[in-house]
Amino acid sequence: MLRWNLLILLWAALPAASQEAASPRKTLTLEDALALAEQYNPRLKAAAAFIDGAEAGILTARAYQNPDVSLGGFGGQRSHMAGAPSGFIGGWAVNQPLELPSLRRARVRTAELGRETGRFALAETRLTVRAGVMQAFYDTLRRKGEVELAHDNLQLLEDLERRVGVQVKVGEAARLELVRAEAEVATARIQLESGRLRLKTARAALHAAIGAPNGVEFDPRDSLHPPVPLPALDVLRRQVLGAHPSVALADNELRRADSRLALERELLKPQPTVWADMFRQPDVTQYRAGVTLPIPLWNKRQGPIAEAVAAQRQTAAIADMRRLEIQAALEAAYGQYEVASQQVTMFEAGTLKEAEAAVSAAEAAFRFGERGILEVLDAQRVLRGARLEYLNAQFDRESALIALEQLGAIEPRSKKP
Repeated sequence: MLRWNLLILLWAALPAASQEAASPRKTLTLEDALALAEQYNPRLKAAAAFIDGAEAGILTARAYQNPDVSLGGFGGQRSHMAGAPSGFIGGWAVNQPLELPSLRRARVRTAELGRETGRFALAETRLTVRAGVMQAFYDTLRRKGEVELAHDNLQLLEDLERRVGVQVKVGEAARLELVRAEAEVATARIQLESGRLRLKTARAALHAAIGAPNGVEFDPRDSLHPPVPLPALDVLRRQVLGAHPSVALADNELRRADSRLALERELLKPQPTVWADMFRQPDVTQYRAGVTLPIPLWNKRQGPIAEAVAAQRQTAAIADMRRLEIQAALEAAYGQYEVASQQVTMFEAGTLKEAEAAVSAAEAAFRFGERGILEVLDAQRVLRGARLEYLNAQFDRESALIALEQLGAIEPRSKKP
């Protein structure tokens, strides 16, 4: 059953392997990935387009209303009385709506706050895209590291299998020892192919995070950032809540909701219309001018004002919720960084060396016939697990640093001088 599973995985990996060979990948550093995302990512383009729309909205808010002009003949007049003139009737009429200054200011203010919303949203989107690209980039490096570990483990087990095979042929070891070694080699091959499939998925996620055109294959190659000393959590909390674009966006939306409420209340005030006309008859010409003022007798805009009040309360609640989410994300990233840093320190302090020493001792005892192959396999499993946990701890620490950078708790890191 184990061999059949191995054959299935190898068959599934063949198209991917042939495709990889046919299309060489472009070496990609983290800085290259971030630059490509700045150029191609559709989320950034959409956020920038929102600002352009908000700029156009300001122009709309500042525009004056156009007048209505009527010009032409309105018919004719035929006299039925002696001495009365006959002829055509004509004239013109002009209507110019006027706005109260308070209404105009409220409308322009609302539009300007919409532009500020777009700017904060672009800053937040840029942080999100940057963090997404970095997470996908280092996740791909993590998967590459897992594949390298699985490949090294397979080579060790294949070497052990060959040595056990020789011992079985000369009668120094039982056939059962070789069967155990073959089973471990088959399992290691399955783990290697599974790692390659996960690497392929990670590469696809990186491609999507960048937003690069189709047909471009990347081969991420870079090193992890060094650890960063962090201040106290309370200090970071005040720093993040005071400067994060998401919090600023929520606060600006609250101001925008206040402005919308003020605009709805201004619309309740009657807006005058100045008019003038000329009416010409065959024997007389009339000139008139006046002001039309609507009276809010039946429609007092109770509905739109109530909707604006509800939207204001909703926006305030969303702003509070966003602060809570930011604080929770900060505490989670802070804790993850501390735990991962402790794990990395423990592995570097001696755990890996102890696991390697255990493997060397087990292999030496096996060569001299003092131990069986099970002890060697167990020691190798411990070493493989330690190396994998050390790899995961390193990338968990990097993932926490990326989250802290996205939250604004640390400055954006760059490998360029």
